[in-house]
Amino acid sequence: MVTAGGLILASGCAIEPNGRVVFAPPVVVVPAPVVVAPEPVYVPDGYAWDGYEYVGVVGDQYFYLGPGNVWLLCEPFRLERFHGWERNHHDWREHAIRNDRFRTDRYGHAQPRRGEPEKRRDDRH
Repeated sequence: MVTAGGLILASGCAIEPNGRVVFAPPVVVVPAPVVVAPEPVYVPDGYAWDGYEYVGVVGDQYFYLGPGNVWLLCEPFRLERFHGWERNHHDWREHAIRNDRFRTDRYGHAQPRRGEPEKRRDDRH
C-alpha cells in the first residue's frame, strides 16, 4: 500500500484524470503458446558397413545404426571416419544393403520405406 496526499492506494487502484479513484483488475499478460513442430524421422532405405558400424544416408544427412537397432545422426567424428572409408568405396551406394530389417526410428516406431505405402497390419482372420 502507498499513501499519497492522505489517500491510501492499494494494489489494483488507479486514479482517473478527473481525480476519481477506481479499482482496476490487474492486467495479466499470457504468453502465446509455443508450438513445437515434430522433428523429422529418418530411417535410411539402404546402408553399408564401413568397418565399424552400419551407416546410411537420408537426403544429405548421415545416420548410423545405434544401440537398440535405431538410426541416430552421425556425430562429426563418425562422419569423418565414414567419409574416409567412402573415398575408397565411392560406389558404395550401388552395393548398399536394402534396409528391410532396421526400420525403427529413434522413438521406437517402425518406419515404412520412402516412396512405398505403409502396409496395414490386419490381425482379423
